[in-house]
Amino acid sequence: MPELPDLATLTADLDRAGYLVSPSLATALFLAVQMGQPILLEGEPGVGKTEAAKALATALDTKLVRLQCYEGLTAAEALYEWNYPRQLLGIRLAEARGADLHDEDLFSDAYLLPRPLLTAIEHPGPRPAVLLIDEVDRADDEFEAFLFETLAESSVTIPELGTRKAVLPPIAILTSNRTRDLHDALRRRCLYHWIDYPPDSRVAEIVRRRVPAASAYLAEQVANGVSRLRGLGLTKPPGVAEAINWAAAAILLGLPALTVEGASATLGTVLKHAEDHSVVLENGLAKIVDG
Repeated sequence: MPELPDLATLTADLDRAGYLVSPSLATALFLAVQMGQPILLEGEPGVGKTEAAKALATALDTKLVRLQCYEGLTAAEALYEWNYPRQLLGIRLAEARGADLHDEDLFSDAYLLPRPLLTAIEHPGPRPAVLLIDEVDRADDEFEAFLFETLAESSVTIPELGTRKAVLPPIAILTSNRTRDLHDALRRRCLYHWIDYPPDSRVAEIVRRRVPAASAYLAEQVANGVSRLRGLGLTKPPGVAEAINWAAAAILLGLPALTVEGASATLGTVLKHAEDHSVVLENGLAKIVDG
């Protein structure tokens, strides 16, 4: 396991990695590392679930391996595949030389293409890899069951090569936007933490870190504006990621502060549905910018 003397050390390292972490999330990540258990991070899109995993890998000075989940994702796509073009080339070269070719010649490590799960399991260290399984709720039930077994065993069986077991089991971080319910078996296997929208003051601080050119006033405007937008019952409420984009867009347009005109010009960085634009315009951008 990575050397983590105490919780304060991890909190400071995450801070140096550019991730402003709450005490509860820092505790949850610390326990996941020290206990060797996967952790499930849930929350609305844009609250920093993926960034938490990236920051943890940076804080631990280890490799980040990301598996982006989607509907129809198969075990083979997540584990490994064979380099068929290279195998075909090997067959043709053997035929040209008149050499005998056996299965073990074609199904060896030289022709193996590791995908995220196998890459994380085979990571040599010195610290375990951080395995980010992003948006696990988008995968199918079958893949979720397979994932449960893989995380429990920290091993992969390749029929042609045998079983590969992790010397250093990866630190698995699963994220979910709750588009569907996950199985209780997977939840029981994981530690759990819900990441809520941070308070406006924290959002403003995050914006200042990620957009250094933004003034304290602009960062506060953006943070308060995003909070007001979330109060309008939008189809896709903006999160921290959208707040960062809004501030960055304002700076690129040379706006030291948000005006109604500036907010109108940059609204596409915050809202991603036409219906949400209509709702905001009906309520008036002045209320969003100036409260």
